[in-house]
Amino acid sequence: MGLPEPMTLALLGATALLSLAALAWQRQRRRRDERRAAREELDTVADWPPDAVRVLSISERRALELVRSALPGFLVLAQVPLSRFIRVPAQHSHREWLLRAGGLSADLLICDGGSRVLMVVDVRAAAETERSRQRHERMGRVLRGAGIGVIAWYEDRLPTAAEARKRLGSEMATVAARRGRVLNTQGSASRPMPLIPVAEIEAVLNDGDAAYDTAMEPVPSAFFDDLDTPPRARAAARLH
Repeated sequence: MGLPEPMTLALLGATALLSLAALAWQRQRRRRDERRAAREELDTVADWPPDAVRVLSISERRALELVRSALPGFLVLAQVPLSRFIRVPAQHSHREWLLRAGGLSADLLICDGGSRVLMVVDVRAAAETERSRQRHERMGRVLRGAGIGVIAWYEDRLPTAAEARKRLGSEMATVAARRGRVLNTQGSASRPMPLIPVAEIEAVLNDGDAAYDTAMEPVPSAFFDDLDTPPRARAAARLH
């Protein structure tokens, strides 16, 4: 006994749709494999001819000198990727985090004598695009989430040396006080850190280095190399 004609047509239609979906999936997978193979064939140097350029713009160099003169004795680094000094949990894709924030660079990184990051000076363009503004705001959220202070300076109105010292000193004291509370909640013997003059900040922060030395070690340069990376891509990267 045959099926009623409407049901037969419905089954035929469903079968056809499944067949088309399977063909589309196979075609998409084949294209994805072809694109991956093409990427793996690229040579890091031959296909992206490198050219050395300046690390800092004129405004960034001026800002660097301002910070160094305002905070003598502190370590000031320039253009450091967030992935070098910020750790994130592993329950989500590290590759996705790198795409979102890890590849962003802090313009000026202010550290204590033990290279512990205290705050960042974000040198921003006078006229920002919407995309640039969102990128800076995303970086600021990540830094503040890690307990790192952030100050934004604009290229067309950098502060004077006196203004820079006053603002940086105030922010650094706030960071010192915040770090003091963190140490105490973790059971360290370090005393709470009050708001203090800039000249004393580094000595006070260094008191807590023993409690932070192990946890605060920098992220290795190759830390993310093998995370979420297909074996074939890892092999190609080693070859090139």
